[in-house]
Amino acid sequence: LESITLKPMMGPEGFGRLGRMRFQFSAEQLAFQQQVEEFLAANLPSQTAAKVRNGASISKDELTEWTRILNAQGWAAPNWPVAYGGTGWNLTYRHIFDVACRKFHAPALSGFGFNMVGPAIIKYGSETQKAEFLPKIRNADLWFCQGYSEPQAGSDLASVRTRAQRDGDDYLINGSKIWTSGAEHADWIFCLVRTNPDVQQQKGISFLLFDMTSPGVTVKPLYAFNGKRLWNQVFFEDVRVPMSQRLGDEDRGWTVAKSLLGDERLMVSRVAENRRILANLRETLEHQLSRGSAVPDATRKAVNELDIRLQALETTSLRILTAFDGGGDIGAEPSMLKLKGSELVQAQDEVLFTLIDYLALPLDTATGGAAVTPDWAEYIASGRYHHRGFTIAGGSSEVQHNIIAKQVLGL
Repeated sequence: LESITLKPMMGPEGFGRLGRMRFQFSAEQLAFQQQVEEFLAANLPSQTAAKVRNGASISKDELTEWTRILNAQGWAAPNWPVAYGGTGWNLTYRHIFDVACRKFHAPALSGFGFNMVGPAIIKYGSETQKAEFLPKIRNADLWFCQGYSEPQAGSDLASVRTRAQRDGDDYLINGSKIWTSGAEHADWIFCLVRTNPDVQQQKGISFLLFDMTSPGVTVKPLYAFNGKRLWNQVFFEDVRVPMSQRLGDEDRGWTVAKSLLGDERLMVSRVAENRRILANLRETLEHQLSRGSAVPDATRKAVNELDIRLQALETTSLRILTAFDGGGDIGAEPSMLKLKGSELVQAQDEVLFTLIDYLALPLDTATGGAAVTPDWAEYIASGRYHHRGFTIAGGSSEVQHNIIAKQVLGL
């Protein structure tokens, strides 16, 4: 990270027109990087880091512990304004922080609270709502899940059918949400509901916050093929929600939902996660060599090629982040980051999967499910299958290609 060659940020008509420039982190930025790494080395629980490193699941208690450690340091919410407990870091500093966290295998904090509903409450919430929810999110005292997708409304969120009908000072909620990650652990849900069926779809949606223990809320698990409970379907039957728990104006919830993207659209490169996986890949290569396994030259070459691709991704990401921090106007270029970052995760997974060979069989069912592979290999197969969704989640690769073609290349 100390020295990276960047191109100046350009508009779609000017890509590559200017010469290259040399980008170097300042002494202050390098000192910050050292500070973060020293903090992680001293404070990140080793058992939690080991789980993240090997791809095992992190419990709610473990993530709560790490969230509170970061909150005590003042680093739990880097993207929030300082007035609400944020750090005041620009995007480049946030990138440095994120890369360091993944380097030390720190678990990512709850995105639903810190990256989604928290910023929405800051922008649209009343002072009462801010005082009630924001400190609890920062300290992991309150966990949120997201109620967006429905069986008939996935990517097309404007067609949500879950209804919210007025009943005095309350709404009565009926309908269901699907693919609701973490609903089994969540205390509250932020939910898009239809409050007006007689207007244009986007204009009849409201954004509600309510308790998951409310009467009429039912959570049912959805399991992945590997047996993990990755999602849920949540059902609402006459769930009573006070109107005071609406975020923003009635029928304007679509505006609130769109605003959740904010500057986060620039942090979609997965550079930090790719760096973490690449480190695992190199360590796995060393493990296999130490065991006497025959590793083809093509595999070693593939690892180096992945490293080069990652350097190119990080260079592009930093070019965009530094341009934004300098007041530049960023258009659709982040779609390139999302596209290439998610593809690179999958490419590294494929090499990892090939490298471990028969160790991809993580469980011995004949002995009741006891692991028969080394810790470093046990979850590689599971991670590979899970990461197949990365090129879909957050906007599919096909969508990103269309955005780049139209808005960046002008085709």
